[in-house]
Amino acid sequence: MHMSLPIDEVIGDLRAALRQAGRVVLMAPPGAGKTTRVPLAILPDVTGKIVMLEPRRLAARAAAERMAATLGERVGETVGYRIRGDAKVGKATRIEVVTEGILTRMLQSDPELTGIGALIFDEFHERSLNADLGLALAWEAREALRDDLALIVMSATLDAGPVAALLNDAPIVSSEGRAYPVETRWLDTPVKKDKRFDAATCDLIERAVSETEGGVLVFLPGEGEIRRVASALRLPDDCHVHTLFGAMEMKAQRAAIRPAETGRKVVLATSIAETSLTIEDVRVVVDTGRARRARFDPGSGMSRLVTEPVSRAEAEQRRGRAGRVAKGTCYRMWTRGEEGALPAFPPAEIEVADLAPLALELALWGAGDGEGLAFLTPPNPGVLAEARALLTDLGALDATGITEHGKTLARLPLHPRLGHMLVLAGKAAAPLAALLGERDPLPRPAPVDLTLRLSALDRPGERNANRGVVDRIRQETKRLARLTRDAPAMSAAEMAALAYPDRVGLRRKGDQPRYVLSGGKGAVLADDDPMAAARLIVVTDTDGNPR
Repeated sequence: MHMSLPIDEVIGDLRAALRQAGRVVLMAPPGAGKTTRVPLAILPDVTGKIVMLEPRRLAARAAAERMAATLGERVGETVGYRIRGDAKVGKATRIEVVTEGILTRMLQSDPELTGIGALIFDEFHERSLNADLGLALAWEAREALRDDLALIVMSATLDAGPVAALLNDAPIVSSEGRAYPVETRWLDTPVKKDKRFDAATCDLIERAVSETEGGVLVFLPGEGEIRRVASALRLPDDCHVHTLFGAMEMKAQRAAIRPAETGRKVVLATSIAETSLTIEDVRVVVDTGRARRARFDPGSGMSRLVTEPVSRAEAEQRRGRAGRVAKGTCYRMWTRGEEGALPAFPPAEIEVADLAPLALELALWGAGDGEGLAFLTPPNPGVLAEARALLTDLGALDATGITEHGKTLARLPLHPRLGHMLVLAGKAAAPLAALLGERDPLPRPAPVDLTLRLSALDRPGERNANRGVVDRIRQETKRLARLTRDAPAMSAAEMAALAYPDRVGLRRKGDQPRYVLSGGKGAVLADDDPMAAARLIVVTDTDGNPR
């Protein structure tokens, strides 16, 4: 017998609405149980498979495992998952949890979604670009080809009205209940300007541990902050510190999720822990109020990671993690007065992302600039036009639409730039494509030369490279090499120029290492960088800051 959850009270309403309208928007607060209850609940009503979209790989695996355990089965029987580089599905699988790129490929390869009876978009409030695109494509497929396809959009914090309107006035089902109450504790005074972020975080964690009982979940912006805080924390001997971020080994991720065998567990996590994961025995949340996001600057044509305050919706999502297993407490590293200055919601990814991958998917769908598709937030026409211009330069688009080369790029699990390089340069480009799709393996500050990073893949010890990152790049290299063929040898610079034809830099006259890029932009190297005297460079990344 499984424990009751708040979502159980509205399951009957959800099933009735789905039978009547074929589409539902489900609103339920964090911890209500929607991720693992809803697919199993609607299974008797659906002919064919149920495919549920999860934004994150760790959450997709965890959701499939929890549902399979509810049925007393192993993953791959009634419930399976399919994520990049890993799948556990069988002939009898009825519920398949997938990540975003997988759903897009399903829709593009078979718009009728043969054999699929229902699509569930979980955690839609995260507003990832692929979720927005997936819903737009699924809605058009439903309207044109599959009026029997059931659609459920699930969210914890999003305004349901616009989503329901987008889906032709879909019924809204709301679950008001929370598993357990959560007390919120703010700072009395703002963190002093001269106090380091890591020190302020450690102080608040140590306070939370001293004032409460049970597991502690701490939200930090990224892996760097997690590692620094982990090394600086001074906690009682019975506290066991775990880390949780997307790039970790699966074994370490599982250790962070499982209950502590003895003592108290303190989990230092990125926003990966905000949604769809139940981290066992957590009763306390410490929220540092920061999030790291990728933002694309159309002016420079570059994406960069920025650290910024969380939105009120994200803070509420994080707070909810404290009330999943018992009455909880949430510590916020800001004052009640500062909370009013936080934005209501985070930006939708479609508003801040590089739109080249989206433009390629739209061209493959035959939608051009996306007009007529049901986007909750339509893509910016100017940014989309720039993305289409890049794809034209790469040979993926021409005056008539997508080319055969473009169709090849769309099938590759890479940004179109890197896919273009892999297709033309062959297997030898696989390490560089994998490297450019991953975080920098070298510790900061490090010289900018890409060949140093490529050599670190073979000899990570020489450059003190991050072993975990190196292992991921090696694994991805093997996977990408299987997707292409051999080709004539090229240097790393020649391969990079294939991916970034608009970022070949010619050194300006003068003492400072300033470069004019082939696309018309500019770039600056540090004066002491070993490449500062180079006449020609290829720029694959910048910090995005004006000089």
